[in-house]
Amino acid sequence: MPSSTAFTRRGFVTASAGVAGAIAAMPLLSACGSAASTSGATTKQAAKSVLPTFKASTAVIADIPSVPGANGSASDPAFLKFPANPAKSVTGAVGSGGSYKAITPLWGAAPPKGNSYYNAVNEAIGATVDESPSDGTNYGTMLATLFASGDIPDWLDVPSWNVAAIQNFAEGVTKYFKDLTPYLSGDNALQYPNLAAIPSGGWACGIWNGKLYGIPLWTSAGAFGGTIFYRSDIFKTAGIDADSVKSADDFKALGAELTNKGKGQYAFDDLAAYYYGMFKIPTVASAVGWKYDSSGKLVSGYETPEFIEMLNFANSVAKSGWVHPNAIAGDSSDAKNRFWAGKTVITGDGTGAWNKADALSGKAANATYERQGFKPFSYDGGTPTVPLNAGAGMFSYLNKNLSDAKVKEILRIANYFAAPFGSAEYLISRYGKENVDYTMTASGPLLNAEGNKVVTDTFDQLANCQSVTFNSGYDQLTKDYAAWQAAMVKYAYNPLFTGMNFSSPADAAKGTTALESVITDVRVGRKSISDYQNALSTWQKASGNELRTFFEGIAKQYGTGSN
Repeated sequence: MPSSTAFTRRGFVTASAGVAGAIAAMPLLSACGSAASTSGATTKQAAKSVLPTFKASTAVIADIPSVPGANGSASDPAFLKFPANPAKSVTGAVGSGGSYKAITPLWGAAPPKGNSYYNAVNEAIGATVDESPSDGTNYGTMLATLFASGDIPDWLDVPSWNVAAIQNFAEGVTKYFKDLTPYLSGDNALQYPNLAAIPSGGWACGIWNGKLYGIPLWTSAGAFGGTIFYRSDIFKTAGIDADSVKSADDFKALGAELTNKGKGQYAFDDLAAYYYGMFKIPTVASAVGWKYDSSGKLVSGYETPEFIEMLNFANSVAKSGWVHPNAIAGDSSDAKNRFWAGKTVITGDGTGAWNKADALSGKAANATYERQGFKPFSYDGGTPTVPLNAGAGMFSYLNKNLSDAKVKEILRIANYFAAPFGSAEYLISRYGKENVDYTMTASGPLLNAEGNKVVTDTFDQLANCQSVTFNSGYDQLTKDYAAWQAAMVKYAYNPLFTGMNFSSPADAAKGTTALESVITDVRVGRKSISDYQNALSTWQKASGNELRTFFEGIAKQYGTGSN
């Protein structure tokens, strides 16, 4: 996740590892149908015509303001403390007594109906949002069943990574969901100030077939698929300055410096796709993407010379004995524990791993524990590039059959739920009622025994504010993350086809899975570069060339990106 507070009301990630991992690895191109189709795609110009007017909120001022970066990117605003006197961001009545059924994913036990948290929120909005949380692990299956039956609730959360499970989702959007273009495009959005304060990149990803349907969640203008982390406490002890790493050779030299097999300490975990950034391999989230080569031909990242260089590099690092043997064996389930315990010094992970929860776990294993992220660098020592993720990866949709009055009421409720971090509305919608569900402390709101039973990530999965960074009581961690993200956005770019919605050829996934298996074997030293080249040739014949033709068609008809 792009934020240390995503999926949290306590100031650190409360979602399961499966949630964070799914977000970090989610596809940017919606593989929605069983066959290739451009249905759902939108030209860049058409997308701009339906985007809501952006107007930043001034209700709550961040301790560390957002820093603008390249190509429309920006770091997330950061907070060192929860505001002592939460300001109001919503004026006038919100609901008008309506009642709406909503379904959102939940990774954990669902609270009972009519609990104190639900009652507090519904009382505050003057309406009833009847939440029916569904198991997040099997959410895609549930969504597929809903779409097959046509039994769509009034308000539905659809994560991007679940879209592939829904047959013909692009067609289903127009069949089942309300077109919000008349309500939110352009200055219409200014009627809902907190929705208008959501960065445009998130809204762009909610556009299907040239119309605005999705309300973006967890939106960030500085979202990255992940990064390479290091144990800064171990670096300090070894006298190593991470900022001196400017090339792949500098990075490789850390292997000998940091590996101490006598202590069971290895310099590296298996960095997998996290190698891609330094070698400038185009990616969509953590998956390999497309680029134009010097001749103007559309090529997959797999086909680039840099990919061969990356594999040669990773293979040599693995064979040098600097990668933890359990990582070589493919045991990724224990990667976090290895890092916390100092058994590995350098690892790759999603950006959501850098938070208070991680600090607590790390310090429980080693009192000196400190995580940091490498500043961007390029394999050849040149100017680095950092691919941006889509602005949002989860969206909520409204039922197409809702009346105009009901749509407007729900949008007012969404505006309430999207209140900025630290506002009065944020406090109620995320924590419930003071002295019933939470207690206000010097560090901010703290859920009590009742709150820990009933306050869950439900309402904030229908609408929420842009991502922010906040780690209660861990100010330096917040400062470090904010500085790192600000450094990253300086080199940010939008990969081809970022944020566009359409169906990719379904059969292509099989060929890509086989190729990725060989890539793993080469990366960890079990196979050779020639094995990769043979697998690449097979992939091109089986699906790569078909994918190229498909994306060439997308580029010709719709362009290469809506962001």
